[in-house]
Amino acid sequence: MKIGIACFPTFGGSGIIATELAHLLAKKHELHLVSYDVPVRLKEADVSFHKVELLAYPLFDRTACCYSLALVSKMVEISRSHSLDILHAHYAVPNAISAYLAKKICNNSMKVVTTLHGTDSYLVGRHPSYKEVTQFSMQQSDALTAVSRYLKERTNAEFDVSREIRVIPNFVDPQLFRKLRKTPHQKVICHSSNFRSIKRIPDIIRAFGEIVKEIDCRLLLIGDGPELPEAARMVSDLGISENVEFLGNTRNVNEILGECDLFLLPSEDESFGLAALEAMSCEVPVVASNVGGLRELISHGVDGYLMRVGDVSALAQYSLSILQDPELQEKMGREARQKVLRKYTPSKIVPEYEDLYEQTLQD
Repeated sequence: MKIGIACFPTFGGSGIIATELAHLLAKKHELHLVSYDVPVRLKEADVSFHKVELLAYPLFDRTACCYSLALVSKMVEISRSHSLDILHAHYAVPNAISAYLAKKICNNSMKVVTTLHGTDSYLVGRHPSYKEVTQFSMQQSDALTAVSRYLKERTNAEFDVSREIRVIPNFVDPQLFRKLRKTPHQKVICHSSNFRSIKRIPDIIRAFGEIVKEIDCRLLLIGDGPELPEAARMVSDLGISENVEFLGNTRNVNEILGECDLFLLPSEDESFGLAALEAMSCEVPVVASNVGGLRELISHGVDGYLMRVGDVSALAQYSLSILQDPELQEKMGREARQKVLRKYTPSKIVPEYEDLYEQTLQD
């Protein structure tokens, strides 16, 4: 098959999954990836990258609008020059609606597949400025997927979409994300995100402030975003600067997670929780909020713990119960890794996308 994939190029989950999927599909198919910049995980020559160029014109002072139209033109160009069979849009706004317009312009047999990742449907997508176009783009897609049952159910509740939503979860490469054997040292706790308010970074810092009173440990914070300055201020105010490291956006997340003992994800909501999945693959237990797709990913008391949103005390206590019990930490880490191997590897998930493409082409 000749497949085009449209995604964001950033460190977010949708861009990471789209790029990794492109690499894996490229082993058997012709792949073309389109975005406004080179995706952070794009590294091999077997995927053709097509950059969307924007026209610098004074009247166009809304970049997102300009990008959506330029994206349509680039999709049309790729479809016509490479005779695409499938155009797979990761994230509904603007990628799915751009894909729909590209299909109409090309007027050919190309099929559009849309994968919903979460905020594109229930945060951005349901805003009055975007809801109608988001709903239309989902309905007009030839196939529609969501990364969790929770996201499927929430999308069906928020939008009037008759098209069936197929759940295909995210995946992780267990050979890349694996435990790194190390000599015993102070415990290492980790968090990775886009540092937005929904991630509840202050809860992590407050909980760590209690944890560090009981055991010798460090907190590694991976990522960047609007909440970062406030997080740095809180760390300073609590007097724990020597135990906290802000690592920013980094490409070697797998190496960092491989040396960690615990991962924290106390988000207000998560459609899936790719960061947690990557930690689990590294045999790192996860303490997370009992919300959204995290309830499908983490088994409470087996490979991690689930807590009520905002319960900083529970976040600290669950963390300490793991970190102060080496046998429990090892057992939970082993269970987490086994779950990944059973359900969330490329060999399990990529064939689901291939099957979906083939079914869509036959319809």
